[in-house]
Amino acid sequence: MTGAKMVIEALKREGVEVLFGYPGGAILDIYDELYKTPDLKHVLVRHEQGATHAADGYARSTGKVGVVLVTSGPGATNTVTGIATAYMDSIPIVVLTGQVPTRLIGNDAFQEVDITGITRPITKHNFLVKRIEDLPTIIKAAFYIAKTGRPGPVLVDIPKDIQQAKGEFNYPEEIKLRSYNPVYEPHIKQIERAYQLLENAERPVLMLGGGIISANASEEARKLAEKLKLPVVMTLMGLSAFPGDHEQSLGMLGMHGTYYANMAVANCDVLLAVGVRFDDRVTGKVDAFAPGAKIIHIDIDPSSIQKNVKVDVPIVADCKRALKRLLEFVKQGGKDKKYWEERFTDWWEQINIWKRRYPLTYKQEGDYIKPQFVIEKLWELTKGEAIIATEVGQNQMWTALFYKFKHPRSLITSGGLGTMGFGFPAAIGAQIGNPDKLVIDIAGDGSIQMNIQELATAVEQRLPIKIIILNNGFLGMVRQWQELFYGKRYSAVKFQVIPDFVKLAEAYGAVGMRITRPEEVEPALKKVLQTNSLVILDIHIAPEEGVFPMVPAGKATTEMILL
Repeated sequence: MTGAKMVIEALKREGVEVLFGYPGGAILDIYDELYKTPDLKHVLVRHEQGATHAADGYARSTGKVGVVLVTSGPGATNTVTGIATAYMDSIPIVVLTGQVPTRLIGNDAFQEVDITGITRPITKHNFLVKRIEDLPTIIKAAFYIAKTGRPGPVLVDIPKDIQQAKGEFNYPEEIKLRSYNPVYEPHIKQIERAYQLLENAERPVLMLGGGIISANASEEARKLAEKLKLPVVMTLMGLSAFPGDHEQSLGMLGMHGTYYANMAVANCDVLLAVGVRFDDRVTGKVDAFAPGAKIIHIDIDPSSIQKNVKVDVPIVADCKRALKRLLEFVKQGGKDKKYWEERFTDWWEQINIWKRRYPLTYKQEGDYIKPQFVIEKLWELTKGEAIIATEVGQNQMWTALFYKFKHPRSLITSGGLGTMGFGFPAAIGAQIGNPDKLVIDIAGDGSIQMNIQELATAVEQRLPIKIIILNNGFLGMVRQWQELFYGKRYSAVKFQVIPDFVKLAEAYGAVGMRITRPEEVEPALKKVLQTNSLVILDIHIAPEEGVFPMVPAGKATTEMILL
């Protein structure tokens, strides 16, 4: 069969149901085969960045591999931001790019770029297919690499003559790569050491990151937390790994974490960190992070351990399997739930003092709509049963703080790269992957405009996504930094022109609504949630509202700016 047909056949073998893409000359042979394959759904986006974010949102919300199909040159380079976003957050996507014929590679041919060279630092691995006989094995390897170990994006660059060439389709049952062998099972002695630290702890904290969600380990994390009565903190990527409304949840830690989450970590004597990478937004000043704690770090990626924070018990393993083994040690220890509750009574009393002293709150002032109030009301009305995508900036942090995520994979947000314009196309992918669920994109007036063209995609696909724009007329998070650290010199952050989002929604065939007063919030949200079509709700919020708590860059996480 032709190389183009091999690609389609391989995708079917991998269980792919949907592709996100945009055609062009160098990929037309694959699109021609796609035309003949009605059981493979193709979502035509309006920009290739939208395709990668949509595939990413699909992957985050379903746990499956997201697939992107684009042409060469600018088609390929337009995926770069989306690939980097997936790479930073360990999301499995496979990006298939067209390339000029092999004889023209290196000749500066029309729409030629070295996309494997460009994406080498931001992919888990990438391939340039040079021989038709290698194509089936390469695609098998691409999916295997993307979804195993620490997940991530893989790119396959397929020249036009390879798509047109004919060869035998030998698709391998399994793949073995000599230099790639992820470790899944934990070293049992290290698990035993971890248990002994927890058994002797007086002020333990369980810290959960995105690795818990990737490994589908939320149930094991919850069982361990409940059995040992552990306080639980989450990174931004770890939100939804543990129920946000659980009595043991302290919410998010880090730069915009809750006061009590940061204080608990700063004062703990044992920190069990699972599926995290200790990035700078979590640790703040590294030498002041959990200074008195013995740190246990479980992660499938050995390069993440000892990278940013020195740890006492490193455990390279799949989070789910490691937590299962740890639970076995807890069971063998023979101590009942009452023992652990009594052991940590004083610790919980201290945490509750911090909670009472500095609860997560905000001040309602004048007739302005407070964004925190919007998120709280949204949580009340959805009861935590929605999939929430966010853009990046203040809208993202207010959501992280005030929406209590109940189920894994219910928060779709760009963590490591902080990509503005991510939320809406990611919501498209999430809605396509979860057609029966409520999907909401919480946006800012800055971020939403970065991929606003995907309104056409969402309407064309008849997706009933709800877009809630927290509109303050500023690049809000940048403005907040300028207010606090740059003498309120608002340089290039106030928009002089903002579109009429209601008219814009209507222009695309969606529903548009606008509110400006606090008493309108609840009725408007109820109406939005009852509308069975794409809706933009433009909410004019307090223009200079800040996200608090906030840890200034380079400071310890105990040095929080509060309200």
